[in-house]
Amino acid sequence: MGCRWAREDEVALLEDVQREASLIWDEYRADLLAHPEAIEVPVAQVRALRVRVDEQGGEVTGFAAVLPLPDGDVELDGLFVRPAHMRRGIGARLVADAAGRARAAGAARMVVTANPRAEGFYVRAGFRTVGSAPTRFGPAIRMEMLL
Repeated sequence: MGCRWAREDEVALLEDVQREASLIWDEYRADLLAHPEAIEVPVAQVRALRVRVDEQGGEVTGFAAVLPLPDGDVELDGLFVRPAHMRRGIGARLVADAAGRARAAGAARMVVTANPRAEGFYVRAGFRTVGSAPTRFGPAIRMEMLL
């Protein structure tokens, strides 16, 4: 089916996808398990049409959350793919969908704070590294894509 808007009744399912995808990294697992509240898909983002899901054969395989920034650009605030579906183009499809929608809305740039392990993925998707950023679980990479 491809990308579509998330529905309010899917918030718990999306949080499950985020949890599954986040727990694949050994270095973050203990912190995530100790702080389950870190996994959250705010229903307000779903209501505001900020969350898109990828669906294949009736199954939600991943999702992306894109938030507006004060300068008119956007932030890819979350990109998660079920581990069983990783490396099948779902993340790239979600990034392309987000970039296309942001560009159509007038944004000139999309930024993301990325796990260092995901830098290669984001570079292949069209982002470039512009710096670093602290997160509650350690250092991350700040990246941008010009739209």
